[in-house]
Amino acid sequence: MNLRIAKLTDQAALDAVFQRSYPPALASAYDADLLKVALPLMTKAQPVLLTSGTYYVWEEAGALLGAGGWAIDRSDLKRGHIRHLVTDLSALKQGIARRVIERSLCEGRMAGLVRMECWSTRNAEGFYKRMGFERVEQFDVLLDGHVPFPSIRMMCIL
Repeated sequence: MNLRIAKLTDQAALDAVFQRSYPPALASAYDADLLKVALPLMTKAQPVLLTSGTYYVWEEAGALLGAGGWAIDRSDLKRGHIRHLVTDLSALKQGIARRVIERSLCEGRMAGLVRMECWSTRNAEGFYKRMGFERVEQFDVLLDGHVPFPSIRMMCIL
């Protein structure tokens, strides 16, 4: 088991994790018509995150089973954002997402952040609450600049 900094060469493996995991995870919380449009936009690893140095992958026996990380808000250097968290369906409830969030919060604190924000899906709100985040508001994330995706803005004081 290993939590390590992501590399650009992880992109294909991460795409596969997102494509396996997001559709069934989101199906109970979102309308099928919305997911038909949104999932192709959500299930691709973002190269800018993979090269950021603050995005991590969980690897076990050569297989990527989870990922996530954080970034500093460009308009507020004391606030960070949790970014693109995922756990493979085969590895749910094993603490992978928890470890990614714990590392992100710790490193954000060390970088001088005083709060961390996440934009949670409806079905992940309970997880983030257990990690110390509180609901701020419901809002729509605009995927690809035009697809409104109902989300929950949550905040954690570091």
